[in-house]
Amino acid sequence: MDSIGYVRSFTVVDEDLAGFFEVVLPSLNERQRRVVAGAMARALGYGGVKAVAETSGVSPKTVRKGARDVDKGVEPSVRVRAPGAGRKPVEQAQPGLAEALDGLVEPETRGDPECPLRWTTKSLRNLSDDLVSRGFTVSPPTVGQMLAASGYSLQAPVKTKEGADHPDRDAQFRYIANLVTQFRAAGEPVISVDTKKKEAVGEFSPSGQEWQPVGQPLEVNTYDFPDKELGKAVPYGVYDVAENTGWVSVGRSADTAKFAVQSIRTWWHRMGKSTYPNATKLLITADGGGSNGHRVRLWKAELAVLARELGLDITVVHFPRGTSKWNKIEHRLFSHITMNWRGRPLESHEVVVNLIAATTTRTGLTVRAELDHDDYQKGIKVTDEEFKSIPLARHTFHGDWNYTIRKSMEQLNPPEGN
Repeated sequence: MDSIGYVRSFTVVDEDLAGFFEVVLPSLNERQRRVVAGAMARALGYGGVKAVAETSGVSPKTVRKGARDVDKGVEPSVRVRAPGAGRKPVEQAQPGLAEALDGLVEPETRGDPECPLRWTTKSLRNLSDDLVSRGFTVSPPTVGQMLAASGYSLQAPVKTKEGADHPDRDAQFRYIANLVTQFRAAGEPVISVDTKKKEAVGEFSPSGQEWQPVGQPLEVNTYDFPDKELGKAVPYGVYDVAENTGWVSVGRSADTAKFAVQSIRTWWHRMGKSTYPNATKLLITADGGGSNGHRVRLWKAELAVLARELGLDITVVHFPRGTSKWNKIEHRLFSHITMNWRGRPLESHEVVVNLIAATTTRTGLTVRAELDHDDYQKGIKVTDEEFKSIPLARHTFHGDWNYTIRKSMEQLNPPEGN
């Protein structure tokens, strides 16, 4: 039989040949596939290259190269390609590309300070477009691969800078910790207080996501223009350090010192009094600013009224400026409230209250909340004479941050503290 007749008779088993390649080729590397295809083409004789290419899916060019390798003699080797063969990495093919990309990503330290991308989003497309304008040929996906290979990744800014540290910052932390330990050992209440960020009330787009049926997201307003009738929600929180419980008064007006103290008063009557029936004093840890700031006279004046009403000496310790995140209410209470209502429009003050009250954690946190309907006016002044009448005992260590307000002027003692 001549070679032409041999090939024609072999077409009867083309399906078997295709099946052979389908089983064998996926388990071979590039070099092995080429050699097997070439060897089969040589075995088939005239027309074998075409037959192998059609049944195996290997290009005719590769089959011919494999056939030539077979003719020359194939030696065992673990190398797939000859040294230096294959496509060059883009960084090698285009000298200076890696350095140009590095300069774009970090223009403040290593690149051109006039680089336009210093003031724009460093997206892969923007980076690619800028590199192309400089004469390079590179796609956005390739830019992404280069950045990953250089140790870059997508990251959000992290809040770590607290501003200038006060020289007594750490000493104040230790002072607060010691007082908390003393009060808790004596069975006296210790609370952490603060105002949570004000929230616009209405059908506004919230941050975060919530599970909903596919294609049925909650519909909210296109624009977040404030609703004058609904206004904002002002949550003031009280966190009981020992009991791991929280109270939140949701105000409808301004965040004032009077509102802050009223929230503490409500907590005491709703939760504190029953938890600490034998209490003689109360310790409050608070931020250095805001409605309960250490410089706010009205805060101290209202606390004096509360101390007299409750018959408790109230000690207040403030965290230094820029360290509010260390106040326990931030990460023990407010963070969980924020996670609980993510993806939910705060349609009304009642919704705000219900979402706060539904906040729980696996560590046992429970929260109660209530809407405060009172209207708190801003700008209330405390005169010098009124301030002097406050039974205020400043501690020896940083009396501006640490002080005790007695329940009566008669019990005003010399300053406390070490």
